[in-house]
This record gives sequence, C-alpha cells and structure tokens, in this order.
Amino acid sequence: MMTREMILQKVTQTMVELFDLDPATITPESKFEDLKLTSLDAIDLVVELQRLTGRRVAEEGLRKVRTVGDIVSLVESHLAEDPNGAPPTP
Repeated sequence: MMTREMILQKVTQTMVELFDLDPATITPESKFEDLKLTSLDAIDLVVELQRLTGRRVAEEGLRKVRTVGDIVSLVESHLAEDPNGAPPTP
C-alpha cells in the first residue's frame, strides 16, 4: 500500500521529469501558479496520474486541485478505491 509520503514522492518525481522543476520547490503547499505551471501542464500531469492510479481522474476532482497536496489527496483517494491500495496490473 502506498503511503501519503510515497505518493508525494511519486508526484514530485513526475513533476520534476515532466516540467524540469527543482524538487526542492515542490511541497504539498506549492500552488501550480507558483510553480509557473499552465492548464496544459496540469493536463499532462493528469495523464501521468492516470497511469499511476490505473484509473481515469474525474473532472470534478480536478476542479478542486490547486496545490501539490491536492494532487496527492486525489491520487490517494483513487488508490483507496482498490482494496489492495495498488494500481491494477496491466
């Protein structure tokens, strides 16, 4: 089962790889605009998160996302839908 800290590490790693960010600038409190990310960047991140969770991310959940911590919570809730706490095996 992935802990919240493990999810934060994965989200941070994904954001560093996708957007060439300094990992030291990414905290749960970091807002997307503070990281200079656009709505198109957010879409790219969602695609990666869908790969991580193995599930489609609902638009309703995305509308509430403002910070990195919100992303972590969203991934956490998607993983919680699986009783094993892990994405399905392809």
